[in-house]
Amino acid sequence: MFKKIFFFLLIPIFIFGQEPVTWSYEVKKISTDEANIIFNAYIEDGWCLYSLKTKGALPGEFIFEENPAYKLIGNTTESPKPKSKYEPDLGATTTFFEGEATFTQKIKILKPEKFNIEVYYSGQACLHDGMCVMVKNAFAIPIDGSQYTPQLSNIPIPEDDTNEQNNLLTNEDSNKLDNRIDTSKFTKIFGINPLDSALQAYNEQYLVEKSESKTSDRSLWGIFLAGILGGLVALVTPCVWPMIPLTVSFFIKRNKRKGIKDATIYGLSIIIIYVSLGLLITLIFGANALNALSTNPWFNVFFFLLLLVFAIAFLGGFDLTLPSSWVNAMDRRAEKATGLFSIFFMAFTLVLVSFSCTGPIIGTLLVEAITEGYLAPFIGMLGFSIALALPFTLFALFPQLISNLPKSGGWMNTVKVTLGFIELFFAFKFLSVADLASHWGILDREIFIVIWVAIAFIMGLYFLDVIRFKGEEKKQHLSVIRFFLALISFAFTFYLIPGLWGAPLKGVSAFLPPIYTQDFNINEQHVKADYKDLIPAIEFARNVNKPLLIDFSGYGCVNCREMEASVWTDPKVKDFLENNFVLVSLYVDDKTLLSPEQSITIEDGNVKTKLRTVGDKWSFLEFSLVKRQSQPMYVIIDHNGRILNELYGYNKNPNKFLEWLQEGLEKYNLSNR
Repeated sequence: MFKKIFFFLLIPIFIFGQEPVTWSYEVKKISTDEANIIFNAYIEDGWCLYSLKTKGALPGEFIFEENPAYKLIGNTTESPKPKSKYEPDLGATTTFFEGEATFTQKIKILKPEKFNIEVYYSGQACLHDGMCVMVKNAFAIPIDGSQYTPQLSNIPIPEDDTNEQNNLLTNEDSNKLDNRIDTSKFTKIFGINPLDSALQAYNEQYLVEKSESKTSDRSLWGIFLAGILGGLVALVTPCVWPMIPLTVSFFIKRNKRKGIKDATIYGLSIIIIYVSLGLLITLIFGANALNALSTNPWFNVFFFLLLLVFAIAFLGGFDLTLPSSWVNAMDRRAEKATGLFSIFFMAFTLVLVSFSCTGPIIGTLLVEAITEGYLAPFIGMLGFSIALALPFTLFALFPQLISNLPKSGGWMNTVKVTLGFIELFFAFKFLSVADLASHWGILDREIFIVIWVAIAFIMGLYFLDVIRFKGEEKKQHLSVIRFFLALISFAFTFYLIPGLWGAPLKGVSAFLPPIYTQDFNINEQHVKADYKDLIPAIEFARNVNKPLLIDFSGYGCVNCREMEASVWTDPKVKDFLENNFVLVSLYVDDKTLLSPEQSITIEDGNVKTKLRTVGDKWSFLEFSLVKRQSQPMYVIIDHNGRILNELYGYNKNPNKFLEWLQEGLEKYNLSNR
């Protein structure tokens, strides 16, 4: 676990020094005049490479330079079958490869001579936490046409030899990159010259990120805390609570010192049993399978039905129990065993007997954990088992505390019913994921919110004793605790209602369908970029005397959408940003073709990089300016391209983002006095 967390903490330091995808290629002759060019992509662990046909994200693309010596046959194919994952922020199911991928292009040889096929690849690779980088590669593939027998009908008629003008840079100027293209040409293309040596020397002091993304760290701690909370809730259910004084008294009535030792072993046995369950799930499915399950629509339907069954059981619809033969068999083993084994089987018996109450809690926790990665089931079960086992050891150490425990009674059934309502809330989250992935359109945002409003309202009525479930009697008076629980339920109900008209509901936005599924939306609180091109943005910023905020973004960037939805819409951030900056969003995955004047080719040793699209242009600018290729990446510059403060990456804290904006504006004002 610590290696994984440490890896994510170091991402800002070394992510740009490594290549997430490495390549090899081979040419296979398949007939007298045809061949397959096979590209092999080797993808680093933890990364994925988007397929050629993915939706939502940036698809990969192979571009073959035209050459009269060959022609393409059909489209580039890919193998094996890519994995799929629904991205709620993109509103689409993306397809991607992990480990290795193979791309094949069939060609026909037209001339019996030696020549090179120039191929350019452009795509996107992402870590599982959403951080992405552009992947670009150039191939010069030698073909010996003399090994083939082109058909006469395939050989083109020679044309007049012409000196076609192009913007390829010559090898004579390949010593230094900033000598290959003159400053004026860079300025015409970008508005600034990012390779100017003086500018680079000045900007170098700010080429660090002010914010580091620790999503893996946070998510694992969140699962651990959720496990502890689940264990504490399980303690006060009718299946577990009465067992505490009975079990502790059994241990301490024999010999206090031995009783404390046995109770400690009993607690550790509970932890071992539940943690083993978490490890078993991880080992059976593996990391990749768990990730696939979390986004598969049919497994999300299964999760929905599973939680629905748990909810019905908690609400009194039926009793969820394991076969009695299992419990009896474990009880007999506990009686026959001696020493540590006897205590272990006693703990196992508790696990089985309490399943009707703990089962739904464990099931919900594991379903949530699966969506957070392969370590999460282990971490979740560790938290759950610690919280469940601790009281048995604690009360063995301090038996006088047992007399202070509340008596078993109807309040425990209230706990069960409350858990039933909570299961219902979570169930519809998984149905929503399946609905979005399959484009059924049955659970749009307002429908989802209406269902949650109904659940919260009915829960409030339950706490007020207006409605009752199986086995419950009318209360003579309303307790203070039930009053406050009803208050919370109705407050949550009224909090949700504005969401029917498009209110962001940031407190529960992670569970709701995306805003674009809402049919009626009166909320227009979002920030729009002033420009999507740097040259007019610089000119306008100079005229109004404001600094520029460059937003290196991507149409397929999930984290970019999250920043725009949760940080830019913050009232303070929105107001400060719109009044003090010229915002320019540069999309590194924009496939719009550049004009011939801007479509330049840059040579770096034996590697040629041609700027073909607008996305290529901004990707090159980002790397040249800030030595980064991840999105989102925010940079504050003046009108000459000088960076004014540290870089800002993916961090959804509005206050930190606002402080960063204020720092950049202050430095801009100081430099322009």
